[in-house]
Amino acid sequence: MATTRTKKPAEQAQLFSASTAREIQAILWKAADKLRGSIDAAQYKEFVLGLIFLKYVSDAFDERRAELTKELAEDGMSEDQIGDFLEDRDEYTGAHVFWVPETARWSWIAANAKSQGVGKLLDDAMDAVMRENAALTGVLPKIFNRDNVDQKRLAELVDLISDARFGGTEDKPAQDVLGEVYEYFLGNFARAEGKRGGEFYTPQSVVQLIVEILEPYQGRVYDPACGSGGMFVQAAKFIEAHRGRSHKADISVYGQELNERTWRLGKMNLAIHGIDGNLAPRWGDTFADDKHPDLKADFVMANPPFNIKDWARDENDSRWKYGVPPRNNANYAWLQHMVSKLGERGTAGIVLANGSLTDEQGGQGDIRQALVEADLVACMVALPSQLFRTTQIPACLWFLSKDKSPQGARRLDDRRGEILFIDARAMGEMVDRTERILTKAELAKIAGTYHAWRGTASAREEGLTYEDEPGFCFSADLETVREHGYVLTPGRYVGAVAAEEEDAEAVAEQITALTGELYGLFKRSTELENTVREQLGRVDV
Repeated sequence: MATTRTKKPAEQAQLFSASTAREIQAILWKAADKLRGSIDAAQYKEFVLGLIFLKYVSDAFDERRAELTKELAEDGMSEDQIGDFLEDRDEYTGAHVFWVPETARWSWIAANAKSQGVGKLLDDAMDAVMRENAALTGVLPKIFNRDNVDQKRLAELVDLISDARFGGTEDKPAQDVLGEVYEYFLGNFARAEGKRGGEFYTPQSVVQLIVEILEPYQGRVYDPACGSGGMFVQAAKFIEAHRGRSHKADISVYGQELNERTWRLGKMNLAIHGIDGNLAPRWGDTFADDKHPDLKADFVMANPPFNIKDWARDENDSRWKYGVPPRNNANYAWLQHMVSKLGERGTAGIVLANGSLTDEQGGQGDIRQALVEADLVACMVALPSQLFRTTQIPACLWFLSKDKSPQGARRLDDRRGEILFIDARAMGEMVDRTERILTKAELAKIAGTYHAWRGTASAREEGLTYEDEPGFCFSADLETVREHGYVLTPGRYVGAVAAEEEDAEAVAEQITALTGELYGLFKRSTELENTVREQLGRVDV
């Protein structure tokens, strides 16, 4: 039974006592500790985040149900009429609330957890929610009713999570509260997992910088290594901040992720933030099985894995327009894949290791030269150290553009044949002993510099004009880049002292990479020696 009614101001009134994001974070992190060590570490974050998601959709459903009951009673409806409306799915989905069957509601699970077996109840609840909501098909984890899960601890965890109430306020919708909690957990899990955490999480200030520079107000947004979907979430937040919540639908989201568990986290993250994204029906390798083969995007934003050696390389792939990437490093495979996805006026922002700025091995220097000569490189940003807690490899940002001359731009905005170099390595502030973030002012300075250089609408509105700033930014023509041998380290262009430091960083990174390869060869040599000795031992003399 579909209905259309005018919402009353009272609808936003708080019908439940909601917890703040900080209160929920404290409750759930304490709850998560109960299971630490009792389940497989690889499943831990999926386990906890799955429970958080189920609690949220249940709370949102209950809150919507209470709102409906109050409204309908005020409209003078009888209890029987109210009962019919309360079972009308459209009254929930129309308000962007997932339909939650009775046995999947948290109150039902909590009431029956100890008497009926909490693991089975949770698996059945996840299954029921996915069955009733097509957007969640195959997304939620069904890993609770297993022999390796301590059911007593799980029941205690359910009790603790029951103390967290995902309700909204006039200032902050419940969806935003959950979004903050989810991002808090993703960040904490990434820190706890160290290097492996980088597979699904990009530091927030890095994502913010990419989004602030690209300004993805509308169009198709693509991430070929989307992890848990942080780029998409930040793009939606950017639109909300500048144009309002109703404009989130102005972008269409497309992504792909190789890891199954991370793909599930990404799908949940988009659902939590109310983003209708296409992450493909299944996870998959972007190089071997492109899930969006015909996509031409307006914006590409990505933090692909650095320097990967074992990747699905096909020398005859049509994406290698500027040269075949080497077998032992996929950095230039990622860059060319993203170029192939750009629409007629598309732009891209990509996080890569600093080695991509200077590497010559395996033809990478030739590919870099071809990209420069094709006038695809718009801006290079050197990032400060310690932004990435999950890796010590120095990183940079590549910004690519299919058209450096904006439509309707004045001549001074025409940046064809130029590349902007920004050295931000001296920026950032330490939030603890090991992690640095870029401040809002620093993000604004870097993004503002790029916008002024490009002559974007936002720069004109703010009255920004571009000038080279020694030690920070420099606009180089292609002839200057040719003179530097197509090396794209910003320090080479913005200042001599910075260049010396940059060169030292590049050498240090190359030494680290070569040392790793050497150790790998030592290990292989030992394995072969042992095999030969074993075979010789079997020979009768």
